[in-house]
Amino acid sequence: MKVQGINSSSIKTRNLIKKTFAELLNEKKQLNKVTVTELVKRAELTRSTFYTHYDNIYEVAHDYELQTIELLCSEDLKLYSKQDIKNYFDNIIQCLKDNEETYKLLLSANESLLFLEKLKNIANHKIYNALKDKNKDKYLLLDISFLMNGILMELLKYFRNESTYSLDEILFNMKKWLDEIIN
Repeated sequence: MKVQGINSSSIKTRNLIKKTFAELLNEKKQLNKVTVTELVKRAELTRSTFYTHYDNIYEVAHDYELQTIELLCSEDLKLYSKQDIKNYFDNIIQCLKDNEETYKLLLSANESLLFLEKLKNIANHKIYNALKDKNKDKYLLLDISFLMNGILMELLKYFRNESTYSLDEILFNMKKWLDEIIN
């Protein structure tokens, strides 16, 4: 992130760049096919405006990743109990709902699988650390891994319009599966 003092104009410009990037990514389906030239033309920006905010296209994608990872790693989301984990899932689903169109565009690209792997690892770690002292089952980490793999694949299907379930239904089942693991 190149801009030091972020003001409302900078925020609007960055949001426009990210929105346009997501549209192009949806069309091209591959990150390496999206160019700065196309992006600035579609967003009606100058190249210098783009480069004031980002070094390259990959940094725009990384900005989306950081936004989501910050949500998952937030210090406000310390997990100590099953209810904390359920609230964690609630927060994740709410973030996905609030940014649904953006995630649909971003997760339509093949590069999204690496991003989902990062998210899975973060969630596995947070949930395992919350439960390891309360649940001595030697398969706890494996159970959590199965849970998170299933959740992320279903979310991927949802954002690629391949799922018949709503985000609320996915959330309901996430909590149901968590109860099965913990009990």
